[in-house]
Amino acid sequence: MNLNKLKMKKFTGLLLAFVAVTMFISCSDDDSPSSDQNARVKISMTDAPGDYDKVFIDVLDVKIKADAAADEEGWESLSNVQPGVYDLLTLTGGVTQLLANAEVPAGFLGQIRLILGNDNSVVINGESQALATPSAQQSGLKLQINQELEAGMEYEYLLDFDVDQSVVSAGASGGFNLKPVIRISAKEGTGTISGEVQPSSFQSVVKATNASHSISAYTAADGKFSLNGVPAGTYQITVTPALISGLDAYVKNNVQVAAGASVALEAIFLE
Repeated sequence: MNLNKLKMKKFTGLLLAFVAVTMFISCSDDDSPSSDQNARVKISMTDAPGDYDKVFIDVLDVKIKADAAADEEGWESLSNVQPGVYDLLTLTGGVTQLLANAEVPAGFLGQIRLILGNDNSVVINGESQALATPSAQQSGLKLQINQELEAGMEYEYLLDFDVDQSVVSAGASGGFNLKPVIRISAKEGTGTISGEVQPSSFQSVVKATNASHSISAYTAADGKFSLNGVPAGTYQITVTPALISGLDAYVKNNVQVAAGASVALEAIFLE
């Protein structure tokens, strides 16, 4: 065999190998789900005010289920979950904590499930006490979604803890139990109410209420606040300053909120 034939044989072998590898990669790509078959789901957590120093909850996992059935079949953990022990009372005034950001198959989303661990506690007057968590709560608090997810779209859900209702006295035996009460809302179906309360030297509670909903948050150190996940409707806004301030509460009626809209209130001056 001359030199030219040997070179041609080697080139042919390399070409066949390249074609084989290319075909393998193409087949692998075809077998994996493409992004246009998926929707993106983001789940965040926030908190309504509570009369405690701190409330820590132990988040282990976030799961979803494609149907609304009450059985235990079909639950799947989301990818990119951020487990941890979170102080709910730092998640007020519009502050949120991202728990999961994942791609899921497009289609019907029935439920979201928040899985809690044992490391839950409440701090009252500087003293930390364990929050007993019933096994039913640890196995997962189920929240109904019942929404069709379209491919290529992004969906954001906000879990709003109500601390005052979630932390329950154990009665004569002493201590406290954690029985989470959570309001869930979809970002695209809700709006936001923001503003500023002065003076800001005392913290105030800002609450938006109507016949169906109640959403509240603390003011930040600079007096600013944001009520997130507010369903469309007409609300009464109540600002209640700390009792020690000696200031009167403030009420504003007929605040209109539209889905997907942000309502910026004029600065509120307490007297």
